[in-house]
Amino acid sequence: MSTVIRAALFQTAWTGDKESMIQVHEQAARDAAAQGAQVLCFQELFYGPYFCQVQDKAFYEYAERIPDGPIVQRFQALARELGIVLILPMYEEEQPGVLYNTAAVIDADGTYLGKYRKHHIPQVPGFWEKFYFRPGNSGWPVFDTKVGRIGVYICYDRHFPEGWRALGLAGAEIVFNPSATSRGLSGYLWQLEQPAAAVANEYFVGAINRVGVEEYGDNDFYGTTYFVDPEAQFVGEVASDKETELVVRDLDLNKLREVRDRWQFYRDRRPDAYTPLTAP
Repeated sequence: MSTVIRAALFQTAWTGDKESMIQVHEQAARDAAAQGAQVLCFQELFYGPYFCQVQDKAFYEYAERIPDGPIVQRFQALARELGIVLILPMYEEEQPGVLYNTAAVIDADGTYLGKYRKHHIPQVPGFWEKFYFRPGNSGWPVFDTKVGRIGVYICYDRHFPEGWRALGLAGAEIVFNPSATSRGLSGYLWQLEQPAAAVANEYFVGAINRVGVEEYGDNDFYGTTYFVDPEAQFVGEVASDKETELVVRDLDLNKLREVRDRWQFYRDRRPDAYTPLTAP
């Protein structure tokens, strides 16, 4: 069996309404599948604006049940039709008033495999996320998909090394990091943190960021979506910092064994010495 996985990431600008945003992503899935992609991840809160630039309860209506809501079911049918694994970063309503920043994972046959809920929730100017989301409580799941073992770590999570490591310990081969991050705030970290995580945890990382300025604030989302391998090398070119772009790359999972045989980071861990890291 081939160990080369053709994987895709999609960055785009807010279209101005939910239905057209969904249609843009449906077309991206079709375009990715036409290029042979076997797995595709969208950007954070993919079918809406990044509404966390403001604090407005009107945006609670973007939340829906996972997996019983209409968007997951719509994309389950699309995944089944195209034979592609889909990662859908969404706004989840567990029950009224209990809301999460969540990614649903759908296998290539349309099967809903589960979800990851964002653990780390910022509350700083332009990123008022505690107004909208509870901290995730679903652990660090790794999903067995048709293309391999996939993990998800959402946006602000990437600043915290513990979750990256938990995903590696659970056997992740590719970790997707859907984001909405702005030029003035995090540009200097964008091509530093995810490559460092890929090296430290010896897996591939797909980093996705939206593009453009939206009507709800001044955040300038700078795209530059990319895949990086466990040697911190970009797989192909980094995407545009201004334009909608579908990134499709071949990831050779043989690289994981090669790197792990060279660097024995998992062997040389010292969990017995890490107790202070989780002390109150």
